[in-house]
Amino acid sequence: MGDLIENKDRTLRVDGLVNGRDLGGLRRADGTVTPRGVFFRSENVDWITGNGWQQIYDAGIRTVIDLRQQRERDMDTKERPSWLTTIHVDLDGLENKEFWADYWDNGLVGTALYFLPHLAAMPERAGAAISAVVNAPTGGVLFHCMGGRDRTGLLAMALLHAIGTDPECIVDDYLETVRLGDMRAASGNRNNVEPRLEELCRQHGTTTEGAFRDALEKFDLQAFLDAAELTDKDLKGLFTWRGATVTTPAPKPTTPQLPESASR
Repeated sequence: MGDLIENKDRTLRVDGLVNGRDLGGLRRADGTVTPRGVFFRSENVDWITGNGWQQIYDAGIRTVIDLRQQRERDMDTKERPSWLTTIHVDLDGLENKEFWADYWDNGLVGTALYFLPHLAAMPERAGAAISAVVNAPTGGVLFHCMGGRDRTGLLAMALLHAIGTDPECIVDDYLETVRLGDMRAASGNRNNVEPRLEELCRQHGTTTEGAFRDALEKFDLQAFLDAAELTDKDLKGLFTWRGATVTTPAPKPTTPQLPESASR
C-alpha cells in the first residue's frame, strides 16, 4: 500500500483514542490524494481525556458527528469542551424492525454484510449523516460510533468513494480498524471480537475483507444519492469535500450473539 498512500501514518494521536485517523492522504484515481484535515474517523469520543481534547483542537477539528443510537449516547460520562460542536445522527434506525430482524441477533450487524442492504432500506439515514458531515461548521469534522468500525466504516466508504479514492485505499482504511482489534479491545477492557466476526463472515461464504470489498464494489453511489434525496448543497459539499478538492460527479445512470456495541 505504500505507493497508494501519500503518508501511511494518518493516525490521529489523541489521548483516549486508538482508532482515530485522518481520511486525507489516500491516493485518488486522478493521481491526487484525498485532502488532509477535512474528515477524521474514530471510536467513541467519550473516551478522550482532557489533554486529548487539546490534541483534537490542535488537529483543527471543531465538529463531532455522533452516529450512535441514543441509548449509547446516554452512557457517556464526560463533559466536552465549549468550543466543540456535536451533532447526533442515529445511523442505525432500530425502529425499522423488519430490516434489523435479518441482521441484529445473528451478529451480521457487526460486519460489512449489512452495508448495502442498510443503504437500500434506509438511505435517508446515511444521507442525513453525509449532510451533517459536509455542512458542519468551519473546521475539521470527526465522525464516530462506538468502536469506529462499521457505522463509521460505512460513512467513510461513501465519503471516500465520492471523490474517486482508489478502491484499494478504501479497503485498507477499513482493514486498519480490523488490524487494531487487539488495541481497541484493550482500550475498552473487553475481548477482541475480530476472530468471531471473521468466523461469522466465513459462515456466510466470505471473510471480513471480502464482505467489505463486495460492498464497495457493488456500491451504486448515484442510486444511493438519488434515494437519499440530498440537496444540491449537500452534493457540492460531498463531491468537493467541503471545498477542499474538485470532483466531477458521475453521470446519472439511465436505469436505475450480537457483537458488543463497542466493537462497531
